[in-house]
Amino acid sequence: MRAAGVAVEQIAVAGRWPRPSVPERGALQRALAALPTGSTVLMDGLVACSVPDVVVPQSRRLEITVLVHLPLGDEVGAADLAHREREALHAAAAVVATSPWTARRLREVHDLGSVEVVTPGVDPAPAAAGTDGVGRLLCVGSVTPTKGQDLLVEALADVADRPWSCDLVGPLDRAPAHVADVRAAISRYGLDGRVRMPGALVGAPLAAAFSGADLLVLPSRVEAYGMVVTEALARGIPVLATDVGGVRSALGGTGLLVPAADAMALSMGLIRWFGRSDLRAELRAGAQARRAELTGWEVTSRCLITILDRARSGTPA
Repeated sequence: MRAAGVAVEQIAVAGRWPRPSVPERGALQRALAALPTGSTVLMDGLVACSVPDVVVPQSRRLEITVLVHLPLGDEVGAADLAHREREALHAAAAVVATSPWTARRLREVHDLGSVEVVTPGVDPAPAAAGTDGVGRLLCVGSVTPTKGQDLLVEALADVADRPWSCDLVGPLDRAPAHVADVRAAISRYGLDGRVRMPGALVGAPLAAAFSGADLLVLPSRVEAYGMVVTEALARGIPVLATDVGGVRSALGGTGLLVPAADAMALSMGLIRWFGRSDLRAELRAGAQARRAELTGWEVTSRCLITILDRARSGTPA
């Protein structure tokens, strides 16, 4: 957005969103109160939708647009937050979803008349070096029940006789009990050393993880879009994913989809990947074709700028 000539101030508010502490709520309140009346504000849904008591009063003097990745009530263990999200979204000047599926879901759950859609961009990336092989598996996402790493470990146990390794890359501090369960399952199935949990990776280490991957596996129980899917496809990496939310849209007609919340379906998908060279060739060709179709963040930013301008002027979508 800055490259497009828009003046942007980024305000970071620390907290365990969407369940902030009282001091963290207070910090958000002060940050919003310090902004001049009439300011255009783009707020992440994890923050805005969890504290309507803070956001709704400020929406009377600020032009607040809320960017929703996944409805809060659809997060595993967060159904109690849905009523807060509804209140915050109805007070917003505009609501933006990151996929057509999320937009439909928000309209359905919260009776919203208009929800804009802006899909995430993806940075161009070199083709992954590992995509001529078979057994280097990669799963990227916060290690939480929503992302389903427990299902993947169970599925991997069913194919333990095949030659593979798998890295579960992602933050380990979001759901400690789930992380402990995943670690216990890895040990129980005798997969220590084959399934690694290096934590969150960024920059060069994350690029290296992608570069060495033969297959991205996304075992999510819920997924609004699946940015990691397009990040893999931008490198020509084939994808095995659960058919949830906006994942099908992100794949754009390629990839291997299996039912959600079903470890057996995941293991059958892996068996097909390991056992069929023709399928692997098809998935690699599909990933390369999708790679050429993906758009960068400049397209995403232009779409967001248009929506923010429209919200500021009060022009209907």
